[in-house]
Parts: sequence; C-alpha cells; structure tokens
Amino acid sequence: MSDVISENKMEAMKESLVRYGQEHVLSWWEELSTVEREQLMKDVSDVDLAEMVDMYEKTCGDNSGPAKDMSTMEPVDPSLCESIVSSSPAQLDMYRDVALRAASAGQVGVLLLAGGMGTRLGVNYPKGMYDIGLPSGKTLYQIQIERILRVQELAKRLTGQEGQIPMYVMTSEHTKQPTLEFFKKHDYFGMAEDQLNIFEQRTIPAFDMQGKFIMETKSKLARSPDGNGGLYWALKNQGVLEDLEKRDVRFLHVFCVDNVLVRVADPVFMGYCISKKAEAGNKAVEKICPDEAVGVVCKVEGKIQVVEYSEITKETSELRSLDGKLTYCAGNICNHFFTRDFLKRVCDKHERELPHHIAKKKIPFVDATSGQACKPISPNGIKLEKFVFDVFQFSNSFVVWECIREDEFSPLKNADTAAKDTPTTSRQSLYRQHRSFLETSGATVEGAENDVVEISPLVTFAGEGLEDYNGKAMKTPITIGESLLQNGH
Repeated sequence: MSDVISENKMEAMKESLVRYGQEHVLSWWEELSTVEREQLMKDVSDVDLAEMVDMYEKTCGDNSGPAKDMSTMEPVDPSLCESIVSSSPAQLDMYRDVALRAASAGQVGVLLLAGGMGTRLGVNYPKGMYDIGLPSGKTLYQIQIERILRVQELAKRLTGQEGQIPMYVMTSEHTKQPTLEFFKKHDYFGMAEDQLNIFEQRTIPAFDMQGKFIMETKSKLARSPDGNGGLYWALKNQGVLEDLEKRDVRFLHVFCVDNVLVRVADPVFMGYCISKKAEAGNKAVEKICPDEAVGVVCKVEGKIQVVEYSEITKETSELRSLDGKLTYCAGNICNHFFTRDFLKRVCDKHERELPHHIAKKKIPFVDATSGQACKPISPNGIKLEKFVFDVFQFSNSFVVWECIREDEFSPLKNADTAAKDTPTTSRQSLYRQHRSFLETSGATVEGAENDVVEISPLVTFAGEGLEDYNGKAMKTPITIGESLLQNGH
C-alpha cells in the first residue's frame, strides 16, 4: 500500500467518515485499484467533513433555522438609492471624475464571475469564450477587457496618470484551464499579463435527500461549485485578498460574465458608491412587471437582502408607490460594488454565516446495491449554493444605483431556440445601443432598428468620444473599430 493510503491514513479517514455518517463512501473499497483508492482518498481528504455535514443540517436537516419572516419585508430607504435618470449632469460628471481618479491611482479593480460553462448555449467551453455573432467576432471576455482598457484611457486623459485596473476572474474546475489558455492564446486582448488574476472557486459534495454524499463513481464523490457566493471562500483561500492588498486595490466591481452590456468598472456607479462612502453597492434595473422572474433588493428582518421572485407573494409583488412604480422595483442583475476592507471583514468573520440555498438536481450516481452507474430522470439530490449578494446584510453602509435596462442589461442565458436572453437578443441589444451612441453624438443612421452597428469598446465606453460623427449621415451596416470608421456605404 502506497504512502498516500497507509494503514494509519486509512483508519483515520474511516473514523472520520463514520463520525459524520458518510461511511458508505468506502462501500467499494475492496474492489478498487490502487489508483482509484488514491483518487478516493484525495477526494475525501479535500473535503471538510464537519463543515459539509453541518452545512446540510443547518440548511436541510433537523437543525435548519426558521425561514425568513417575509412579513417584515420593506423597501430600501429612498435615501440609499439614486438613479442615472434622476441625477443631474453635474452629479454624473462628479461621480465619473471620482472613479476615474481612483482608477488612475490604481485603486479600482474588477472581478468577473465566470464559473459557468456554455452548456445552455450548446457549447462545451466557458461562457466567456462565446462569440455572440458580432462582425468583429469578439467574445464576451474580449468585450469586457476592452472596456477596462477604455476606462484606463479615460482615467489617463483626466489625470495624466497611467493607472492599471486589475481583473480578477473567478472560474470553476471546468472553466479555469480553458480560460487561462484562451487569454494566453489571444495575448490577453491587450491587457498586461500581470493585470489578470484567474482563480478557482471550490467544489463541494452533492447530497442525496437523506444527507449522504452522492458517489459519482465508486471512487469519486459527486461535486459541484458552491454557487457564486463561493467567491468569499475563494477570495481568502486562493490568495486574492492578499493580491488586492498588495496592489492597494480599494474598490472592486463584481459582475457576471454573461451580460454583454455590462459597463465594466463603470465610473458613474463606482464613483457614486465611493462618494457615498459605501462598503457595498448594488446596481439594479427597474423591474418591468410584478411577475418578472428577477430578485429584488429590499429589507427583511431589518437587513438588506435580495429576495428571489419565488419568495414574494403575488400581493406584495403588485404593490405600487404613489408615483406608480412597483414598490419593490429594484431588480437585481448581479452587478455589485465592494470595498476591499468590507470583503476582508466578510471573509474573516461572516463567510460561514452565509446562508445556503437548496438546488434539487438530477445528479448521476452509482447505485448502492448494484454498483451500476445511473442517470436519474427526476431530481435525486441536493446541491447547496451560496449567493454573492447574501453579504449585503453585513454592510454598515449600503447603496443602490438604478441604471437603464436597455443601456446596461442584456443577459446571455440560452441558445437561439429560446424566446429571450439569446445570442441574437444580446447582439441586437448591442447594435441598438451603439446606434443610440451615434445618434446622440449627432449622426443620422439609416437602416432598420436591429441592423449592424458595432463600435469597439476601445473607441467609446458609454458614447463619449464620437464627436467627429456629428452631422454625418451613415448607413448600416456600420462598424467602427480602433482604426476608426469602416462602414457599409
């Protein structure tokens, strides 16, 4: 027996598994090869058994706490909310300048949540590598990096100082290596290599309905990423907090990879949060109708929360304010601001307090009786996930910024066979926005609403820098790249 599975190690592992009611993991030990035994031992040793069993008990078991008291739900205080629509041009300029000055001083960073594969898009690679069909062929990753480079340029023009905005990318076990190789192959899309920090969230065991670990094979636990709220464990255990401190990054923009319109390191949002001395901030869109399946930012039991659509009663979702807007209208789009100090406090003091959310899934498993591999046709297990926004409750100073949906939110969730949130809807959202940029700058654009109008993020971040097109008549298709105009007329 190799040193990896020495008698002592084996006995210690068996005792631990018995103590936490997971001894079934060793059911097929006698028939495993040496390599398979080593794999299983490593798999189990990577798991904090006490934490996992406690997690299940507190979420699904007899020790699970009381559900949220939804009768205490109330809107966020209006004093904590501002909107791009209601803010004056002078306010917006002030917020923009605050953030750009912080960026030029190297104090702003971005963190991309990119653990998901493009399975629902019909591809077997990370979603960030997906090409939505733009004339340029740019992927989500490239678009977002070029937006960072544009903000750096704007900050340099304002201050004369060349600051770097580091980019942290949280991947999963399935997306980390492809993402690393993709960035390297494309020379980091113009970003400095040391500007990029790609790290991995952990995976945790899946449970059956009785709280037992599900075995994917006879020598392997069924595991999955622990949700985007696994960020906080990863920040602490993957060296990201240390890197933030070393670089003196004080303000972080956290967002999901699948929104083609996301304004990365958005100077207006970041500047608003910095100006308000917020520890945490949430960018939201106005919820369009009571039954829109989106979580809302509110207070429950006196704490800031994002409450999922399924948790809200029909009556509550239909409530309206005097101005006619929905009372609970701050739709969450996974677009957040955090200070480094706040993240450090969360990781040090509150990470274990974050609630777990139950996702019942169809999880392939090995049948305990026959030892055969099985693919269930109905949910047979539980994956426990944390959500990134569940830390809002720990913030001592929280703000909400409402943006315009058409300007900043067009998620990519589904293949083009679906009705919404597809490559086509994402692409058309970008075309309409870029057409609007040109028209606002004084250009006249001839062509249908969804015709091709693509402007490189390196040319404009949010419509600025297009003054040369004032008074010009332009015909679709239009593409404006770094070398300025190439259009279809």
